[in-house]
Amino acid sequence: MTYFQQGNFTATVFILVGFPGMDAAQFWLAFPLCFLFLVAILGNCTIIYIIKVERSLHEPMYLFLCMLAAIDMLISLSTMPKMMAIFWFKSTSIAFDACLVQMFCIHSLSGMESTILLAMAFDRYIAICYPLSHTSILTMPRIAKIGLMAVIRGAALMAPLPIFIKRLPFCRSNILSHSYCLHQDVMKFACADIKVNIIYGLIVIIFAIGVDSLLISLSYVFILKAALSLTQEARLKALGTCISHICAVFLFYVPFIGLSMVHRFSKTHGSNIHIIMANVHLLVPPVLNPLVYGVKTKQIRHRIARAFNRMMH
Repeated sequence: MTYFQQGNFTATVFILVGFPGMDAAQFWLAFPLCFLFLVAILGNCTIIYIIKVERSLHEPMYLFLCMLAAIDMLISLSTMPKMMAIFWFKSTSIAFDACLVQMFCIHSLSGMESTILLAMAFDRYIAICYPLSHTSILTMPRIAKIGLMAVIRGAALMAPLPIFIKRLPFCRSNILSHSYCLHQDVMKFACADIKVNIIYGLIVIIFAIGVDSLLISLSYVFILKAALSLTQEARLKALGTCISHICAVFLFYVPFIGLSMVHRFSKTHGSNIHIIMANVHLLVPPVLNPLVYGVKTKQIRHRIARAFNRMMH
């Protein structure tokens, strides 16, 4: 296989890695990875199914949760199967165009997830600060428009990333640092000026992920201010509805921001910290989000228990 066309120095394939220095253990690491993949798919499918069939859950918070579960499931499908192929079958190569497609899927889905998390924060803000207006503000058509906006925003913001990579010549190493294609990883192997890639990447992080996280934080400032004016029982009940969302926010933003900072400021490219942060960012939220919401949401928990009891009998 020719990895680079020597005439125009254009990459034809990239090599993905698992965990450097752990070649012998990677075959066995694929088993827990497969288990996590099954948990992510089963958990998010369960969340979507329960919200669909349980009419009492046709409320803004749960409809946004359904969107979040669908995005998490797509993230798992775009990353985990290739990772298992790397660990089990040593299928480390990925075609250049396939790498760009995977890159677009990962980044655009992450952008969509950020938008949905912001929408969920807005829902909690309206529900706690303006409870009498909640149903009139977040109507079904508006919820559908927010979901559509999340898709368009994520796709539009991230579409330039593979286009910017496509125009670059590659004449250096084609061995990437992760088990999947990330823009900030691929661009470092170009043998041309990547200022446009760096600047646009920073714009996306600051004006999309940064703004979303700032607005989420601001919404919780108003939520806490409103909750403090309630009785202790009402305060605990109101804040209790936010716990699952707060967990989802931390599961998404902390690894995402950490990975971005490590890629931009760490001098050790391809180090274990890069790999750990990247895997946590993409593998942990799809697995833990349905578990967190399943445990903390009484309606979902009871519906799962009823379905399990029917299966047992």
